[in-house]
Amino acid sequence: MRAFHFFAVALLGAGLLLAPHTGAAQSGGEPIRPNRNAQFVFRNGEVMQRLGTQTTPLAKNIRLPNGTKINVKSGIVEFPGGKITSLHENDYINAEGGIVFATPASAAAARGDNSVASDAKFNNYVQVGTAPTTILGDAPNEREQLLMREVELLKRKVTLLQQTHPNAPNTEAVDKQLQELDAQLKTVK
Repeated sequence: MRAFHFFAVALLGAGLLLAPHTGAAQSGGEPIRPNRNAQFVFRNGEVMQRLGTQTTPLAKNIRLPNGTKINVKSGIVEFPGGKITSLHENDYINAEGGIVFATPASAAAARGDNSVASDAKFNNYVQVGTAPTTILGDAPNEREQLLMREVELLKRKVTLLQQTHPNAPNTEAVDKQLQELDAQLKTVK
């Protein structure tokens, strides 16, 4: 019996020695829950946290709640889907894990396009056309009402599907209502 105990302890020890180490470096950085207004901006060769006008250097690589990993010394960002990109000067990652490019050249470089001049500027955005009638206070037309109802039903379905029950939620009633709405939308112009 004593030999069996020794053998079991030896196997357990060998298993622990051969198991991969799951430290902070492998997990992709220190998990954080940033303020919703936080930005992780690349400046002077490193990533800093910016809240309003105040910037604070970061000491460790970080991982945002959505899984986006940021290397604070190199500006390399890995998104949850596996895409990897590098931040350029003044590019930043928002608290939700979205990237905001400072220049057209950095946006082009992220997609592998080096044909954009480094001094190129973004065009100012100007809305063209009239505002939707519902914003001006007019009642929504029949099509708009149907589309708003469809959005409500889709939100309800998403809520049902996000529930964590052992049995899959039943979405048949919502699906039937969505089919009826689609049929109505085909007849309304």
